Amino acid sequence: MNTLGIYIVQFDRAGYGGSDPNPKRSLRSEASDIEELANHLELGSKFHIIGFSMGSYPTWSCIKHLSHRLAGVAFVAPIVNYQWSSLPKSVTKNDGRTRWYKRMTLVARYAPKLLHWWMIRKTSRTTPTNNSKPTYFTDKDLELLKNAPGFQFLTAEKIKSRSVFNNLRSDFLVAFSKWDFDPLELSNPFPENDKRLVHIWHGCEDRFINLKRQRHVSERLPWIQYHEVRDGGHLLIYDTIVCEAILKSLLLGEDTPLYTPKFSS
Repeated sequence: MNTLGIYIVQFDRAGYGGSDPNPKRSLRSEASDIEELANHLELGSKFHIIGFSMGSYPTWSCIKHLSHRLAGVAFVAPIVNYQWSSLPKSVTKNDGRTRWYKRMTLVARYAPKLLHWWMIRKTSRTTPTNNSKPTYFTDKDLELLKNAPGFQFLTAEKIKSRSVFNNLRSDFLVAFSKWDFDPLELSNPFPENDKRLVHIWHGCEDRFINLKRQRHVSERLPWIQYHEVRDGGHLLIYDTIVCEAILKSLLLGEDTPLYTPKFSS
């Protein structure tokens, strides 16, 4: 990112890539890992964080526990946990994804062997080897992946590895179990700054995260700058144009009228 005069550090969270697993991972441990890495790399007293998808729960934890180290935050297609205590039922009812996450949380906690079998079976049917498309990605998501060689589909062969499965299971349980704080009750981590330094970016076609929930989060937390990508799916981070807008909004405070949502009254 020479034009912006910045560099980006992307790291493997516990259990992913080359990082050791942490079976006792928690919201707090994820934030501690980020702070320890920042100190080790000498990133300075303050730094920006971009949290994508499941990586958003460590980002919420950083706002809760490390706000003094943050210069700004961008959430991209972040999860919204149905167990947040102040999330109203009106936002979660009639949403099939809520029922799915509830079932998966219960099965992951009490019947991991059954979940392991199901995931192997499920992924074996939705891998590129049999020319089937994962239904949770939009056509635009799949098009973006053609230019994202670092992205890998979760295949049955990978899931067969017990260590891979155990890590995904522990990560999922932390993300969708009860948290020790409610993000919807957090205060502005930058009260002395008149600019909104926390951003949420969401695609209107996202098949993972309910758009209605994301809008509710933005309404409950007015200190967050909310952006919507009209034709965006879940993989906004891989869209070069959107990613550039995310960075310029986060780092330079540039207005993004193209991505300013227009809610119907």
